[in-house]
Formats: sequence, structure tokens, C-alpha cells
Amino acid sequence: MTTVGVVAPGAMGVALGRCFAAGGHDVLMTAAGRSAATARRLAEAGIDDAGSIDAVTGGASVVISVVPPAQARATAEDIAAGARRTGAHPLLLEANAVAPATVADVAATVGAADLDVVDAAISGPPPRPDAEQPTRIFLAGPRAHEIGALGVPGVRWVGLAADLGAASAAKMCTASVRKGHQALLAHALLTAEHHGVLATVLTDLQLDFPHDDVPHAAAAATKAWRFVDEMTEIAATQAGAELTPELFAAMAEVYRRLATSEWGARRPEDVPADLASPAGLRPRPAGD
Repeated sequence: MTTVGVVAPGAMGVALGRCFAAGGHDVLMTAAGRSAATARRLAEAGIDDAGSIDAVTGGASVVISVVPPAQARATAEDIAAGARRTGAHPLLLEANAVAPATVADVAATVGAADLDVVDAAISGPPPRPDAEQPTRIFLAGPRAHEIGALGVPGVRWVGLAADLGAASAAKMCTASVRKGHQALLAHALLTAEHHGVLATVLTDLQLDFPHDDVPHAAAAATKAWRFVDEMTEIAATQAGAELTPELFAAMAEVYRRLATSEWGARRPEDVPADLASPAGLRPRPAGD
């Protein structure tokens, strides 16, 4: 079995920690420097707080970085610094929703501390050990097979290529469709309500997209703050493929505005299943 460190203990990080623990692996995480809600999340998961990033980095043979996209580079710097202070050389599983170019930056940062990287991309919801459908995690890089050999209930490893960046490229492509669709849905529903045709639009959309409804759009808005930077990473990925970055720069602006809405300040579990009006998706005036 392997000792796995997870940075940081957000919803996805704690979910991964639970799955690794269910597979018999030792799990190290810390809420040091984070909110009381983070400490509570760790306690509810039954995971002891290791106390510091150095304890996580120095005690694990694999360290997973799973943070909001804008924090990926800074987290890599923290992990590299922890490795230098402790003399440890864990394998870094870079599992953030970032562009291949960002993965290359992360690899350069931790490589200076003599750490290797596996590029990973999570496709699907936070994993659960007892889930009927495991969450897929794409893997790429010369040492990807080492991660793919780990038994983790609720996770299905999908090996892609030996080149770093392939897993993140796949994630950026699938996320562009899934999260781009959610942004389009929010705008369409707000526009339909403005013109008095919301019921007609919903009925017509659900013939082809049965999950397209107001609660689905509101649930996306609750995570909009995180999606802003993911849209920016998608724009960079598409620009790297000699496509215009303007489409997903605009999607980033959609999510930036959704993040200021009523639902942008709530949690996914707060969204009622029978929510009928998209009005809570409108950006709130400054100062409200």
C-alpha cells in the first residue's frame, strides 16, 4: 500500500482521500492555513489532520494537487518547498483543471526540487468508494503507470500517453463542452424569462437535453467562482491549438457574472429540485 498526501482538502480532495483510504492506503491531509469549514470537512471524513504541508509532503510517496485552477502554480511551489525542507521526493499527481502549458510550468517548478510529475485529469463528479459508476481519471506522463497500478475504489484510471499534458488536454476539451453548455443554458434561460417564453424554451430543450432545467443552471452557478479560471485555462488550451481564445474568454465572463448572482453565493445542495425561475442567476448590483 502507498501513503498518499492530498493538497488541498476541498470537496474533491477529501473525496479522493476517502477513496484512497478505502483502498487500504494511508492518507495525509492538512487544514493548516485554511478555513474552519475545511477542518470540519476533514473531521467528517475521518481523516486526521497531518498539521502542515511539510508533514504531507515529507510523509507521502505520492502527493496529489487538487485545487482551484488559479492556485495550481502556487500549490506546486508550496509542494516543492516542502520537499526541499524535508528532503522528500514524492511523485506529484497534478490533478487540476488546467491547460497543458500550466502542467509544463508545474513540472518545471517541482522538477527543480527533483520531483517527477504525473499529469492527471478528473472527469466526472467527486468519487465515492461505493459508487456504481467510478469516476474516470485520465493519466499521462512517463510514470503514469505507477499511479494506474494503485487500487482505489470509486476511481477508474485511464492511461493516455507518455507525454505530460495529454490528460489535461483531454480534460480541457471535455470541460469546454460540458461547462460551456451550462453557461449557454444559464444565458438562454435568463433571456427566455425576459421575453416571457421560459416554459416553451424548457419544453423544447428537454426533448434533446433532458437535464436542461433551471435547477441544473443554478447548480452550475454555485460553482461559478471556480469555473472562471477553468474557462481561462480552456481558452489558453484552444489558443495553443491555433484556435481563437475569445470564445472561452467570453465564457469566463459569463461565469464571473454568475458568481455574483444569488446562486453564486450558495452551495449545490441548496438548490431545490423544483426551482422554477432563473431570476437568481442574474448578477446582483454592486454593493448588494
